[in-house]
Amino acid sequence: MLEDGRIYLGSSRDPEDAIKKGEYLDLTRANRHGLVTGATGTGKTVTLQILAEGFSEAGVPVFCSDIKGDLSGLSQRGEGKDFLVARAQDIGLDPYYQDLYPVVFWDVFGKKGHPIRATISEMGPLLLSRLMNLSDAQEGVLNIVFKIADEEGMLLLDLKDLQAMLAHVAENADDVSKLYGNVAKASVGAIQRSLLVLEQQGADNFFGEPALAIADLMRTDRDGRGIVNMLAADQLMMNPRLYATFLLWLLSELFEELPEIGDPDKPKLVFFFDEAHLLFDDAPKILVDRVEQVVKLIRSKGVGVYFVTQNPLDMPEGVLAQLGNRVQHALRAYTPREQKAVRTAAETFRPNPEFDCFEAITKLGVGEALVSTLDKKGVPSMVERTLIRPPAGRLGPVTEAERAQTMAKSPVAGQYDHAVDRESAYEMLIGRAEDQLAQEEEQRRLEAERKEEAARRADAARRREEEERDAPPPRRTRTGFQLPDFGLGGDGRDDTQEVEETEPAPRRRSAPRRRSSGYQRQTVTETIMKQVGRTVASTVTRAILRGVLGSLKRGK
Repeated sequence: MLEDGRIYLGSSRDPEDAIKKGEYLDLTRANRHGLVTGATGTGKTVTLQILAEGFSEAGVPVFCSDIKGDLSGLSQRGEGKDFLVARAQDIGLDPYYQDLYPVVFWDVFGKKGHPIRATISEMGPLLLSRLMNLSDAQEGVLNIVFKIADEEGMLLLDLKDLQAMLAHVAENADDVSKLYGNVAKASVGAIQRSLLVLEQQGADNFFGEPALAIADLMRTDRDGRGIVNMLAADQLMMNPRLYATFLLWLLSELFEELPEIGDPDKPKLVFFFDEAHLLFDDAPKILVDRVEQVVKLIRSKGVGVYFVTQNPLDMPEGVLAQLGNRVQHALRAYTPREQKAVRTAAETFRPNPEFDCFEAITKLGVGEALVSTLDKKGVPSMVERTLIRPPAGRLGPVTEAERAQTMAKSPVAGQYDHAVDRESAYEMLIGRAEDQLAQEEEQRRLEAERKEEAARRADAARRREEEERDAPPPRRTRTGFQLPDFGLGGDGRDDTQEVEETEPAPRRRSAPRRRSSGYQRQTVTETIMKQVGRTVASTVTRAILRGVLGSLKRGK
């Protein structure tokens, strides 16, 4: 409930339990962050709900996580139950009315709200290393993977993109190591195994597109009331590391995207970090330093961060020092650690001489808290023992039908409900592999064609050799001259053959060779040819002479 630019938290009491005065949170100091602590069952969730209601009425958008489902009742009108009416009377809240507030449900797994996603690139290597609990060497390899992806223009959007890039770096580990230092395949394998665990836990639903736009968290409705963005975190809490890393990523995105505005009249957005101890459990120093830096600097961008946890010792001292608005519910002090926690909580308040803070913290009832907020000058108010006001919205979870109806009327309905898988590192590396495979296949095809051509030529040469080897020998006369067979196919006979083929010539005893005397005996054929030649020559000569002499005589 809002009064004069202040959110009404409840009413403080004096030592006689009489109503003392109202306790408020000034909107001009709401971006100075805050802390709500207390044991389980002491009323932290109700305090978170009334803060969200107050900021919404003031026109300030809110982001909070709903761990148990109780906060979802904000979307429905409250009920005037007896104990709520009695609390309103005890603190002098008149009139006490019920109301409902504009709520947008979100869910990383897309079951109880609109899917909420982030890309691998937006998460970055530092938060991913925290998410996967990597060693320093493995974190270094992950940084190299991001560097190579950035240089080669490959988008890292979802888990399969990161897995593909890790495989690419492992395949080229020798070349990568020459440029960026040693990249051990064992480190790559460890990261891949961690990614597999994340995928089995449902992180593949979170990484991808469309990524959440910060502007969609900073909406108001038609009446000017801030929209309460509620993250269904019951299933997400099964992986506390993913839950904490996601909220830290969101806080970092707010820090990077929002402009500097100084100290506004009211915050631009209020961020509630429930179960905040999960963020700092076993967190490396570099991550704690990052959180402290964001908490310090995001104030000037108009964002208020409120941590909700059980024990103030869950918060690092550097972060705890930045939280100016405090609501401390009951703590039990049965063990030395619990006693230390109570003492720490008591010492962080501005003392009130009317009561002892240490003793009061251990005796607070349900729905009762020690409250100290910053005044208009930024000075912490004196701590007061306060009865927290009853909520205006429903106290308790909504039904599935009510949740579905609220989601159908959401201003972002249909905007994030379907995943988009555009070309990124995975597709680009697959394309490269396919191109390389096609080139190798083409080279194998050309090599096969060359081998086939060479085999064909060798086979043709072999056939020619066989044909030449199997062809009949050329026909030759007894004188050694080769004669054409005139189509006889090699079976014709020459003019000197007189011996039947079927009767092989009798073997004659060869005459002893005589020593050559320079005269070679002519054959019968050669003798006949010479005689014919001489006869023809004589005849031609006589005819020529008669012709010549006859012409001379006629001339006389």
